[in-house]
Order: sequence, then C-alpha cells, then structure tokens
Amino acid sequence: MTSKLTAFLLLFVTIVFSQNPLPLIPQPSQVKIDKGNFLLTDRTVIQADANMFEAKYLQQAIKQQTGLDLKIVPVSNGPKISLSFDLDGPAASGIKEPYNLSVSENAIAIKAEYNTGFFYGIQTLLQLIPSESKSEIKIPCLQINDYPKFAWRGMHLDCARHFFPIDFVKKYIDYLAMYKFNTFHWHLTDDQGWRIEIKQYPKLTEVGAWRNGSMVGHYNEQKYDTIRYGGFYTQDQIKEVVAYAQQRHITVVPEIEMPGHAVAALAAYPQYSCTGGPFEVEKQWGVLDDVFCPKDETFTFLENILSEVISLFPSLYIHIGGDECPKTRWKSCAHCQGLMKAKGLKDEHELQSYFIQRMEKFVNSKGRKIIGWDEILEGGLAPNAAVMSWRGTEGGIAAAKEKHYVVMTPGSHCYFDHYQGNPQNEPLAIGGYTPVEKVYAFNPIPKELSHEESQYILGAQANLWTEYITSPEQVEYMIFPRMMALSEVVWGTSKSEQYPDFVKRMIQHFKRLDQKGINYSKALFEITAEVMPRPGGNGLLYLLKTNQSTNGIRYTIDGTQPTAQSKPYDQPLEITKSQTIKATYFENGLAKSNVAEQQFHIHKAVSQLVSLQNQPSGNYSKGGGFTLVDGIKGDKAKFGQHWLGFSGTDLIATIDLGSKQKINHLSIGLLSSPSSWIYFPKKVTFQVSEDMLQFETVGTFSFEEIQNANGQIELNCNNKNIQFVKVTAENFGTIPDGQPGAGNKAWLFADEVNVE
Repeated sequence: MTSKLTAFLLLFVTIVFSQNPLPLIPQPSQVKIDKGNFLLTDRTVIQADANMFEAKYLQQAIKQQTGLDLKIVPVSNGPKISLSFDLDGPAASGIKEPYNLSVSENAIAIKAEYNTGFFYGIQTLLQLIPSESKSEIKIPCLQINDYPKFAWRGMHLDCARHFFPIDFVKKYIDYLAMYKFNTFHWHLTDDQGWRIEIKQYPKLTEVGAWRNGSMVGHYNEQKYDTIRYGGFYTQDQIKEVVAYAQQRHITVVPEIEMPGHAVAALAAYPQYSCTGGPFEVEKQWGVLDDVFCPKDETFTFLENILSEVISLFPSLYIHIGGDECPKTRWKSCAHCQGLMKAKGLKDEHELQSYFIQRMEKFVNSKGRKIIGWDEILEGGLAPNAAVMSWRGTEGGIAAAKEKHYVVMTPGSHCYFDHYQGNPQNEPLAIGGYTPVEKVYAFNPIPKELSHEESQYILGAQANLWTEYITSPEQVEYMIFPRMMALSEVVWGTSKSEQYPDFVKRMIQHFKRLDQKGINYSKALFEITAEVMPRPGGNGLLYLLKTNQSTNGIRYTIDGTQPTAQSKPYDQPLEITKSQTIKATYFENGLAKSNVAEQQFHIHKAVSQLVSLQNQPSGNYSKGGGFTLVDGIKGDKAKFGQHWLGFSGTDLIATIDLGSKQKINHLSIGLLSSPSSWIYFPKKVTFQVSEDMLQFETVGTFSFEEIQNANGQIELNCNNKNIQFVKVTAENFGTIPDGQPGAGNKAWLFADEVNVE
C-alpha cells in the first residue's frame, strides 16, 4: 500500500472489532458504525453500468440470498446500491484491491478505483445481508475502508490423486471469491494422473489420465482396489475455468510437476525416463523413483507442454513442482552421470538445480516466472524463481534472505488434508492435527526476517492434497471453516488474541453455508481437551471445553455413553487411576457434539519430570516432554496430536520418577508412516540409574526388532530399584533412495514411555 493511501484510511475512526458484532470475514481493515439502518426492499435498485460483471454478480447474489430481484439502472434518486469509480482520497497507483463501503439510511455506496475493489466491497456487503427471504431487510449504517496486506492469498486443490468435475472446480473458485482469496493453485499432474489436455501429446490423457486402481484406506495398510479411475480437463474446459476465475478476480496458477511425480506422464511417454519403462499410472500414494531424465529430448517434451499450458493460463507464475524428486534413477543413469561430469555438477542435487534452471530460462523466455516447492532451493536456486515453503518456514526464510519471493504454506498450519478435530470422530486423513484455531494463529512473516526481507513474503496459501479426499463433499468438509481463518490471516487483520471474537463471527457464517448446501466441518462444536500434571505429581488433570460453553458438557467414567442426565462437568477432572472418560456437549437436552472419548493408563512415570536433550519440531511438540508421560497412547491409525515428532534428530528423554522405585516393565510407542516420511528409529536403548550419574543399559532394540513389534517396544526389568529412566531412539536419518521422501531427513514419532 502507498503511504498516501494508508494515511487517508487512518482518517477514519477505527472500531475495535472485538466489540463489533458484524459477521464479516475477513475482518475489514477499518470500520465506523453509524446509527440507523438501510432498508433493502424490492424498490431498491443497483446503480451501475448494466454491462458491468460486478453489478450482475451482485444482482444475482442478492436474489439467491434474499429472493429480492433488484434492477440495474444507470441513474436513480431513490434507495439504491451504487457502484462508482470515485474512491475518495488520493490515487492508489496500481493497487487494485482497496474499496470504500458506505451504508446510510438512504443509500449504499461502494467506491473503488478498479473492478477488483468493487468485487471485494460486494463480498463484504453480501455478508451484511441476512440469508433469509423477507420483503424488507435491515442493513446497519456504517463506513468501511478496506484493503489486504498480502498480494498472494491462495487456496490449492489437488485434482491428480482424485479428479473433480469442472462444475465443482468452479464452485471451489466461488468459495475462494466469498472470502476474498485471489489465487487458485491448480495441481494438474502427478504420479497418479495427468489431468490437462496437451494437443501435441495426446497420450498424456489417453494413457496418463487413467489408472487401474487406487489405494484403499491409509497408506500404511497397503490395500488397493482394481477399479479403473481417472479423468482430465479439455483445453476448452481449462479456458472456461480461467475465464470464470478472472471474472471473480482470481488468478489460476497451474502446476505441472517436474522432474519428480512424473509416472503418469512416463506411462504415456516412457522414452523421457532414465530406464525406458514400461510404466503404469501409479496406484499408490507417496513418492516414486521414476522421474524425468534430464536429456535434451525430455526438455523439448516439457517445453512443448509448457508452451500449451502458458497459452491457456495468463498467470505471471507457472508452478513447476520440484518437490520430492528421488535421485535413484539419476545415480545409475549413464546419461545423467555423463551430464553431471560435463557440466561440473558435484551431485544429483545440483543436477536437479540444473534441470530447474533450464526450465526457468524457457518459462522466462515466454514472459513468465516459475514458482516451485522449497526443494528447488537444493543445489542452488534458479535466478528468478519464487518459492513455496511447505516443509516448515525454513525454506521461505532462506529464499527471502536471498531476495526471492516466497509464498508461505507450511504443513504445520496450511495443510488442510490434516485432521481438524478429534481423529476418532473425523473421516480418514493423512495425519497431523490442524484445527481452526491453529490456522488463525499463523503469521506468514517469520520473526527471523528483517523488515526489508519480509517484503519478499508474497503471502500464504492452504494446500488440499486429495489422496484421502474422494468427493466434492469431502473437499468442502476439509476446507470449511478453516479457509475462513486463513482468509483473515492473509487479509492481514487476524490477531490470535481475538480468536474468540473470530469464532463468534464464523458461527454466524454457518447459516450462509447451510443455505448454499456446503458440507462444512462441525469440529468447532466438539469438545476439546487438555491434559496437565496434577499438582504433587500424582496423576493428571483433564480439562474439557468447547467453543460455546463448558456448562453443557456431561461425562461418564464407567464406559457408558453420556446423556443429558450424566454428571455435569464443572471443574478439571482428577485422573489418579486407569479409566476411560467419555464426554458430550448438550444444549437444551440435545447432543450437539460427538462423544469425546479418552483412555488413560496410569503408571509410575505419569506426570513425572521429563528432560529432552533434543526438542521436538514445532509442528509436533504440543506438551513437550510431558506428552511422553501423560497417560495417553498415540493413535497409530489416525495419528494426530498425541505424538512428539523429531525431524532428523534423536529422541533422548530422561524421566525422573521422583524417588527410588521398583520397576519391572518399560515400554515406548513408535510410529511408522513412510508416506509422511515417518520412519521407525534405527535403534532404541533403555537405560536406568539410581543417581543420574551412572546409567545401566537394560535393553537395546534394533530396527528389525522395532519393525517386528510394529513400534510397540516392551522390556522386562526384573524388579530394578531405580529413580531415573533414559530412553534413546536413534533417528532413521536421511531417507534412502526408493523410499518416500528420499534424500530428506526422516521424522521420528514417539509417544508414551510406560514405566510399571
């Protein structure tokens, strides 16, 4: 924003939004509330150019929302909604988003310098209009002056793993428009399907768009069906979507994966691989070894594809993937090794950089820029490339410090394929735990960046990978209401301390979603729980809450289902023995939430002091060392919040039992989920001590033994009299070629250390 525009907007009185009952998302930059109301009736008209898309859009939206059919007229002296190109204040020199929305008793006026501003003002106005059919609708008098903080406000949709029809893709764009997103990242190619028609290479869709089966259940189960599955978008359909999005001021950024995630393309054209094939379009999720071979004919093939893609998509950026590219085939490929020698490349990472930089030169020659996942940093970043930082924020920080533009999309806050509620009550997901509150707390600008460096953060984006999302209804469930939280983050008006206010506004939007038939998640109404050490170190405290009120929570401890007559929750529950707590939230005698169920196993280490030599990753660190002794075992089928995760580092935990005690049994839970780069440790060692000075090794388990035990390691200790227990789990290390995540650090996930 220009300083003049900012100064102008600051002339308006700002109302603290936590005191403002208006159901607006994202929260506008500035609001002034006046007395009175404008009455919207069938006598109201829309004063605008009749050919203006935004005017027609407003007319249709009001009719759908209220039943009122307003006329569009060039001039009116009566009650009206006017759209005028005369935004008060100085010119905003090329910034298209600002708008002014003024509601008085006589008229509603939306002023902007560009159509984009009108469109955003219309979205705000529509949120002020109740979703109800009435002959007279009150809209509060106010003045809003608004503009976004970030230039890239994105949502992503993976149509390669599961294919979604063109009508739903348009609906998805409508959802983005409702909350002022301006970028649709369309993931069109992957190992499991090629979804875009390329006229020069018809086999890409004849062969590459169809697979002979899909994974069923979670990746860890390794089960498949034999149902032929697929689909693709014609170039005419692509043009249709791009035009549809442009009208709604949304840029469509296509993603064509390279050099990895290429099996669907290689199934159609195996000559562009290192081995020559043959290949099948992949049935399983994850990362595959067969990738594009960096030979001249491959680059010609990809350049021809991108030429057609660029002709279809007017976006400045073309996404070329660049993530999860195993180097297995390149290491054993004579051509690749010869190319590395000829170009003076020291390893396969530099070969990938060569690949990306060569593609960048081509894309730049077409007047466009490339953007890729943060792996494109490895081996040297292409000169003009932008980076999407998904493996945490580190890649984005590194790129911004090198003066490259960045879109923040870390898995910790922006992966909407993660669970958003208690995994026990949620449809199968890849894993993780990202509730609305966590999304709302995200700050796209890392504190590690200086003010100058932070200017390279374009914005943020949520990603929806669809391995476990098979229908449009499930897509809706996974994005709503989390995308509402992200919309406020990228608009730049979110404040984590005002989350309760955001929840109040969000709940008011649910009626609007109901009216539109959108299948949104009700996890917000679920009971959430927190476990804490009981004072004195004996047992646990179990705290329950909802986003509504704790007054309606009823619970049982005898295994029965809670009813409205069950014991009311009025204070933290003391857990001093093994038991199962079940709780449900009731309103007016009716259950409003699913049953929240938690099993507790009380043992000698519960609530005792735990010291960690290495700290877990911020993404999977809730509870810190206490997570290992909180009496709760992590769910291996739906791993979510009850695991500690270590990226590339070892788990070294020492537990102080508080006094010398006789112990007979030690155990720890470990997780393997290769599709998520989570691997069992190389080795686990148990040690015990009386005084913390000398430790005795009482058990060691190899990788094979851990595998055979499926991660549940048990050890008998023969009545040892000790005070300290030390558990060391050695991280798997760098993931080898041929495995999901090859070349990256493995994750180590551990949970309850049981001491009996």
